[in-house]
Amino acid sequence: MELEVRHLRALCAIADAGSLHKAARQLGVSQPSLTTQLRRIERALDGELFLRERTGCRPTPFGRTILGRARPLLAEMAALVAEARSLSQGPRLRIGSTASRALPGWLRRLHRRLPDTETDLMVDVSANRLLRMTASGRLDVAFVHEVEGSPLRVPAGLELRVLMEREPQFVSMSRDHPAAARAVVELRDLAADRWTVDPSVDGEWDGLRRVLAGAGLDPPLLHADYHTATSLIVSGEAVAPCQPTSGPREDMAIRPLSGDPLAVRLLLATRPGVQAQMSEGVYEDLRAAYREAALGTPPYRAWLARNASPLLAA
Repeated sequence: MELEVRHLRALCAIADAGSLHKAARQLGVSQPSLTTQLRRIERALDGELFLRERTGCRPTPFGRTILGRARPLLAEMAALVAEARSLSQGPRLRIGSTASRALPGWLRRLHRRLPDTETDLMVDVSANRLLRMTASGRLDVAFVHEVEGSPLRVPAGLELRVLMEREPQFVSMSRDHPAAARAVVELRDLAADRWTVDPSVDGEWDGLRRVLAGAGLDPPLLHADYHTATSLIVSGEAVAPCQPTSGPREDMAIRPLSGDPLAVRLLLATRPGVQAQMSEGVYEDLRAAYREAALGTPPYRAWLARNASPLLAA
């Protein structure tokens, strides 16, 4: 068997995810299929690439050597494809982002600023994956959040600009939850609740466990994607952290947490080579869009006023 780009991509996905299950999910294949592919690659290279452990997979010394050669090759291939597409299709801005209510306003402003530029958008739950794609040239910019206490793995060469140094995370609960009657919720008000998080969101699970443990709480944690989590919250089966820009819903209450124990840092990453003037414009449009989303959410607007946030300045 000859090695192909897809084989190298699979090896890097396993190393980054730390398990065959997570890597298969990211690659959109079944775990048995990925396991079979890994065995074929190891036979072709005549060496074991990963140690299979109860908690996941980690590269062997031989595997680390192969990964060290594979990553630059993948980056070069991605850059080649991106450059070829750019030359054939004209001006194009490729944007990556974790979920945010600022996205529609950001795209609207970018279309006004760059009317002759095609805009591509990729939304992904993994900030680390978006940063890797930006560093490799598959994206031009990435708007990501970094969970407090769980630093992102930022590839060398990226330009980072901070949009919000500390965005508080609110909590979402069912409308009939006893704590929904309060304007600000204490963590102890949620001591009897189960919490739900998406484990594929970088740092969210660890960040939440750390904060709850610091408050002396050890509630059950439910792992669910966004849509399943929403159903659990509305039905009263769980509560969850949420972005402060989350819009009001008739079937859900969103409240700030006392003392803001949960927070993220909002960052805009730009790949090397993006013109400084364009980079500045992209950032300013993002800031304006985020400000619009924040001020359009009364609880967050009140929080910004209480904390004298510079975001309130026009």
